[in-house]
Amino acid sequence: MAASKLQALWNHPAGPKTIHFWAPTFKWGISIANIADFSKPPEKLSYPQQIAVTATGLIWSRYSTVITPKNWNLFSVNVAMAATGLYQLSRKLQHDYFPEAEAAAAKE
Repeated sequence: MAASKLQALWNHPAGPKTIHFWAPTFKWGISIANIADFSKPPEKLSYPQQIAVTATGLIWSRYSTVITPKNWNLFSVNVAMAATGLYQLSRKLQHDYFPEAEAAAAKE
């Protein structure tokens, strides 16, 4: 049974023998880097970078569900990109425009 599942993955139109597998797989590096930046101070985050990461994630998540064959690897990496980008944007916005909430949290 496991061999047949591996064979199906190997021969899938978006499987490891195609660019449709490897491009999203390497794109995970962007999401991992964004997760690593969670510990970076918010003042060092970039609005243009995080807007680009978020927009890319949202746009390509939608695209990955309407193409043939459906590419769930592409979908999942772009959902992760959108989520990490939105989180980083929220940190940056909170730091820049709502500093009193950050100061109150620091007091607790």
